[in-house]
Amino acid sequence: MPSFSNSRFRLSHFLRRHPPRPPPWLFAGSASVSSLKVPWRKDPLLDAAIERDKRWRLCSRVVREVLLEPGHTIPVRYLEKRRERLRLPVHVKTFLARYPNLFDIYTAPIKPRQQPVPFLRPSPRLRSFLALDARVRVLHEPLALAKLCKLLMISRHRALPAEKLLNAKRDFGLPDDFLTSLVPRYPDLVRLVHASSDRPFLELVSWDDNYAKSVIEQRAEEEARLTGVRMRPNFDVRLPTGFFLRRDMREWTRDWLELPYLSPYADASELRSASPEMEKRAVGVLHEVLSLTLLKRMAVPIIGKFSDEFRLSNAFANAFTRHPGIFYVSLKGGVKTAMLREAYDQGKLVDRDPLLEIKDRFEEMLDEGHMDYLEGLKTKREALKKDLEFMARKNAELHEDGGEDEQDEDDGENVQINNPL
Repeated sequence: MPSFSNSRFRLSHFLRRHPPRPPPWLFAGSASVSSLKVPWRKDPLLDAAIERDKRWRLCSRVVREVLLEPGHTIPVRYLEKRRERLRLPVHVKTFLARYPNLFDIYTAPIKPRQQPVPFLRPSPRLRSFLALDARVRVLHEPLALAKLCKLLMISRHRALPAEKLLNAKRDFGLPDDFLTSLVPRYPDLVRLVHASSDRPFLELVSWDDNYAKSVIEQRAEEEARLTGVRMRPNFDVRLPTGFFLRRDMREWTRDWLELPYLSPYADASELRSASPEMEKRAVGVLHEVLSLTLLKRMAVPIIGKFSDEFRLSNAFANAFTRHPGIFYVSLKGGVKTAMLREAYDQGKLVDRDPLLEIKDRFEEMLDEGHMDYLEGLKTKREALKKDLEFMARKNAELHEDGGEDEQDEDDGENVQINNPL
């Protein structure tokens, strides 16, 4: 078996066949799962992936804020008052100047007989993007439905509070109105129910085996199809360059990886809490949930909202740092974000969700607007430079003219002195 000293390896290279189930005494002398500690180590490439998306997240928040207003219009000063909530680091006027193709600015009174004030409304370019957004979502509606069903099938009672799903909808690429647009179209699979506490729940109506297969199981089946060798489902472990595990942790992880893979869609009610088997199931759940997200990453506090429904312990977040070859926890932006290592290569997302086409097109629109902004700045700088050069020439000419006049006066005085009357 390869050493964990290697910075990058694939388990499929040496876990090709189903080994016998480890005997009960395998972990008897090992430390408990909760006592296992692995030091956190910064990964600049994965941190940079989050940093690159900062502009997209910021502009998306501003656009959503305007679209939520009646008639999709809002006074500029109202938006300025919401800067703190929107986490907008610059004034609204500066933001509008940097991305001039997002909104049109016009004047109108807020109330009748009041003085007109600047308003914002979506620009033709933004409206064109929104139409594209709608078309892409219709095209990939089966994917959104599959994600919704999978989340429900992972949960303990095949149901999830609607409020929690709404908090995480953008992570999974679900439409903002999925409860009223997507859910009613598939009553044979999902339905919205109201409990006695008046908290609506989304419930799975029927189990679909086509959805009850994790990405790890799908990958093992695909590798078996390509190689002709039956592959054992297991995690793809990729330790970052230069990262080494202590000997005790390395040995524990080797033994833990030998345990059979537990599907997140399988019944886990018989598993003992804090056992290695439950740890393997929990890591499988976290891996599958992150695999369902658009960017293969998710804020740890949002995942924590589902801990009860997904049968995760209160200390579930420690699993992210306990398995540094599977996950990475970024601290960028002051928020812990769990990332799936296998989905990134040199900090670039390689496991791309089809719904990311929407994000790509939005960023193209931002680039277009920002280029216009930079071109405008360049034009202003060139005009200013020409003005300064013109003023410099004028000053030089005036100085020369003044010098000649003084010389003429001096010559006249010399003539009078040398030729007295």
